[in-house]
Amino acid sequence: MEVLKVSANSQPKSVAGAIAAVMRDSGMVECQAVGAGAVNQAVKSIAIARGYVAPNGIDLVCVPAFAKILIEGEERTAIRFQLESR
Repeated sequence: MEVLKVSANSQPKSVAGAIAAVMRDSGMVECQAVGAGAVNQAVKSIAIARGYVAPNGIDLVCVPAFAKILIEGEERTAIRFQLESR
């Protein structure tokens, strides 16, 4: 499964386009975000992506979860959004 990393500086429309492309190709994608700003951009991206893939008959659903990841040798808590078609 492809993992898209979202930062606080990510453009929601660009991330939404990437989500839509992967969803059309493989049907599943995971987004990871660390920090409130990144989570905000990820949620906006997911909402936009739902509109992008709806005409293709894809009902995009999101399953959020916590994930432990390593950033520069330091363990951080990320929010992981598993996106798939219903």
